[in-house]
Amino acid sequence: GLVQVTLAGIGIILGAGIYALIGVAAGNGGNAIWLSFLLSAIVAIFTGLSYAELSSMFKSDAGEYDYVNEAINSFFARGIGISMIIAAIIAAATVSLGFAGYIYTLFPLNILVYAGLILLCMTLINYKGIKETSWFNSFATIIELLGLLIIIVLGLFHIGEVNYFEMPQGFSGVLSSAALVFFAFIGFESIVKLREETKNADTVIPKAVIYSVFITSVLYVLVAFAAISIVGWETLSTSDAPLATVAATALGSSSAGLLLVFIALFSTANTILLSLVTASRQVYGMAEQRSLPKFFSMVSNKTQTPLAAIIFVFVVALALAAIGDIEFVANLSNVFIFIAFAFVNLSLIILRYKCKTRKRAFKCPANIGEFSLIAFCGLITSLIMLGFVIQSLFSSLF
Repeated sequence: GLVQVTLAGIGIILGAGIYALIGVAAGNGGNAIWLSFLLSAIVAIFTGLSYAELSSMFKSDAGEYDYVNEAINSFFARGIGISMIIAAIIAAATVSLGFAGYIYTLFPLNILVYAGLILLCMTLINYKGIKETSWFNSFATIIELLGLLIIIVLGLFHIGEVNYFEMPQGFSGVLSSAALVFFAFIGFESIVKLREETKNADTVIPKAVIYSVFITSVLYVLVAFAAISIVGWETLSTSDAPLATVAATALGSSSAGLLLVFIALFSTANTILLSLVTASRQVYGMAEQRSLPKFFSMVSNKTQTPLAAIIFVFVVALALAAIGDIEFVANLSNVFIFIAFAFVNLSLIILRYKCKTRKRAFKCPANIGEFSLIAFCGLITSLIMLGFVIQSLFSSLF
């Protein structure tokens, strides 16, 4: 239903970036990190509206593959479908490192071991079934929302204590941070992969996409604003558990930081789970359409979940987590996501003319005739963000 699907979107969006990447991003964006989240939110809203319209036109779990296949051809569609799978798998790997960073503050053992264990645990829930996934997601989403609201409330007592436009690397640093923290918005596109398990999908899926993007956008900007108000960008950028540091500083108590650590563990685990679910479902969906080897469409007789796809996604995520650099891995995921989002927005522009008579339960606002200004803005902003991500990757390599 609408509530569960919207919670799924909110759950996967909220879990990673705000808990795991806000500290890294503060090193580039400074006290203006809230502006980075705002810019990323605008890009997410443009593309989210495009997804909302496209999801009301197509009936399968294959998502981006269907859109690009209909608009351009199967060659590009296969490439974009694979890009989305890779992005989701890398997302799981990235967030497993975020999870490991938080648990390391409690028990300082090898971070890669923690990352591998959480990937294994979430893979087992993924194998168990969508109902178990939905229950875990709903529970964890409520917990992580509580954690973010705690930070927002604490920030109210520190408003005005810093310069919110302090940019140690200038506005280009804010844009680089915006490109990085866009990773935190990944998730709304995953909602379309839940079509076959959603009641009244034609109307529920578009609404869930829009609601999840708007709700998380507001929360992200407020949390970033509050965190900077409490500790400033220098402290935030050096912490392995940034929001736990914020809570401990605001309340002057290590127990407050400990509470945020536990909340962050649920939050990051939730994102890992939903990333694994959506990646495995898309592998399965493309295998069903013969765009990937048929082997990946094999379903477990016991749980009726796509066993081969689940195992494949787990193994690849485990290998990527072994890189160990959360900023590098997050930016790597963003490369694939921005390429895919550019093609999704382009597909909507093309399909407005190619499939004029196709029934749409939702249509993007702001049009000139059949031309979608929303999709055009989504295309241009995705390409701009892609440029900044590639620049960051080259900087980290060389």
